[in-house]
Amino acid sequence: MIVSVPRLLIISLAAIFSAYHLVLAVVSIDVPHQKAPYIAAMVLYGLATLLSLLLSRTQRMPTWVAAFNVAVAVVVPLLVTSQFDQAEAKGTYAAWHTAAIGTLMVITSTRRRHTFAWIGTAALVVQTVAWAGPGGLVAYGVIGSVGWVAVSQALSLSLAKAGRDTRQYALAEREAVEWRAAQEAHVSERQFRLGQTSRMSLPMLRQIVAVGGELTDSQRLECLYLEGAIRDEIRGRKLLNDRVREQIMIARRNGTIVTLLDEGGIDDLSDADLERVLNRLADAIRDTKTGKLIARTVPEGSDIAVTVVGLSSFDEGHSSALGSQGIDDEEDRVDLWLEIPRTGVTVSA
Repeated sequence: MIVSVPRLLIISLAAIFSAYHLVLAVVSIDVPHQKAPYIAAMVLYGLATLLSLLLSRTQRMPTWVAAFNVAVAVVVPLLVTSQFDQAEAKGTYAAWHTAAIGTLMVITSTRRRHTFAWIGTAALVVQTVAWAGPGGLVAYGVIGSVGWVAVSQALSLSLAKAGRDTRQYALAEREAVEWRAAQEAHVSERQFRLGQTSRMSLPMLRQIVAVGGELTDSQRLECLYLEGAIRDEIRGRKLLNDRVREQIMIARRNGTIVTLLDEGGIDDLSDADLERVLNRLADAIRDTKTGKLIARTVPEGSDIAVTVVGLSSFDEGHSSALGSQGIDDEEDRVDLWLEIPRTGVTVSA
């Protein structure tokens, strides 16, 4: 379980911690020789903190804000330490800027501007060594500031990686759910088709068993018609209703080769529109006298739901009664070109 910490709470805690440094600066305001540079440093730090905490709702800090923070990390120590020497700062909080700049750089690093944070931290280290010597790094807490920036970067990188991993796991889980749903749909569809095929073929299979496989010519032809009907259930899918099935069987008995191809183009139709399209298809099959009839769904995005093509062969229909010759045969003559729209008026030729 992932626990989300409110953004306002984080900003409030950071603001309180940052304001604490300004309180220390106010407490020690009598130490500097001149108040104006000291107060200017406080104002710059406060402004940089407000910009860093409040500006932009994205996790990554704007570049110009990060650059401004680096400038503050350079200018504030100079303004503060120029007003007193190291001896005067002992026993007071006049050197508040070391922890303050460290806090500002931690905020900069947390908001994924690690390079800017380390540049500002390096400037603080150099300025402190120049002002108080190497011992000042310990005496004024600069080492702690460096450590907190390092910890901030490590935590920021870890959280970023955890966020990426979480998104990947969520994506994998969603894909797994979709795959399972697809598999269950395939299983359901397969069971439905198998059940339907069994119901259609069982009477003929029983008849074949009853006569010991010795079928008459008419019975063999009925088997071919049954085979075509089963093929329609597999390849035709939503192109079938009771009227279409009836007209296809009548057409086949009259010698017409019928091919149905449902490629998913009408899956999004409402029940009413689908029924209208199928009834128009049934009428087209009933009214067309041709050698071959091909009905195919049109991909989604088109205004047309189904195209129906009727072809006559110059070979007087001596091809296989259940063959699935395409419409590209140069010897075929087009008897019918029908476009059944998803809605609107049917276009035919």
